Amino acid sequence: MSDIKQNALLDMIAYQDGAVVSKTLVDKPVGTVTLFAFGEGQGLSEHTAPYDALIQVLDGEVEIRIDGQPHRLQAGEIITMPANHPHALKAVGPFKMLLTMIRA
Repeated sequence: MSDIKQNALLDMIAYQDGAVVSKTLVDKPVGTVTLFAFGEGQGLSEHTAPYDALIQVLDGEVEIRIDGQPHRLQAGEIITMPANHPHALKAVGPFKMLLTMIRA
């Protein structure tokens, strides 16, 4: 992704202190693409999803736990969360991510 396109994606969603903000970019029967902005310390509690998901960190830093194992990611890094495995995430500082979920 070029810097121009990435910056446009980053500008599509703004941080809000103490909040998680989301914007759905694609919502189709085969999957979704959602942009998220997490305020510092915000996160998602442990849960499972019936589909594989790919997270691309666009800005900042996050700790993602999959099956209890921590993974620390920074801007430019990606991780796959397998279907039916417990996972959670917490913003180390403000961070933005693109979540792609495939329903197949």
